[in-house]
Amino acid sequence: MTELARHHEAKGLSDRIALGITRFLRFFADAFFAKRYGHRAIVLETVAAVPGMVGGMMQHLKSIRRMRDEGWIHELLEEAENERMHLMAFVSLFKPNWFERILVILAQGAFWNFYFVLYLFAPRTAHRTIGYFEEEAVVSYTQFLNEIDAGRIDNVRAPKLAIDYWKMAPDATLRDLVIAVRADEMKHRDVNHDFAERLDATRTPGRKLEAEPATLPENPKEHAGKARPRPAAAASGP
Repeated sequence: MTELARHHEAKGLSDRIALGITRFLRFFADAFFAKRYGHRAIVLETVAAVPGMVGGMMQHLKSIRRMRDEGWIHELLEEAENERMHLMAFVSLFKPNWFERILVILAQGAFWNFYFVLYLFAPRTAHRTIGYFEEEAVVSYTQFLNEIDAGRIDNVRAPKLAIDYWKMAPDATLRDLVIAVRADEMKHRDVNHDFAERLDATRTPGRKLEAEPATLPENPKEHAGKARPRPAAAASGP
């Protein structure tokens, strides 16, 4: 099985519920957006940015309540920020109309409350649902790429915001952006499926905060020399 086609086979009621939610929402996305992939990405990324924030918030409260840490908070909040950047990049290229803006407000409000309740009572199902969401996102962005390659969507220049965020070449295009976003979705897919698997073993004690190793960036060299500057010293009086 290739990385693009990776799929978690549903096992048990929790997985089937998660897969059912995903297929239900996929049906409406296909019916409404069809092959308008740019606008589809804008609306769906506003929803995709919700789970990481909800999960990070819930894990944060759980950590300070139980005084232990599973090490998930940073990963989930980073996922939320990454999905938000997907939205910002596509908004720069595909301007949503007034109806899509209203749809964004309604979808975000409804999904936030739904996912909060789901995570509160069934966090394993919540993470499995997002794993399946991300599987579908990989499929959608692959179809987006196919449309670009076939010439049915113009391969315009990528916005500067995207070039800076993903550290792409100065002449990067929409195709390069979609490939980068798809790679992000593949990571989120694997992380959320992994979290669901780890929640199967919730009887194991969490690690204590003082026993946690320091969190380092994946590529430390990229962060070299980026320390926050010290504030200027206040001028002394006469």
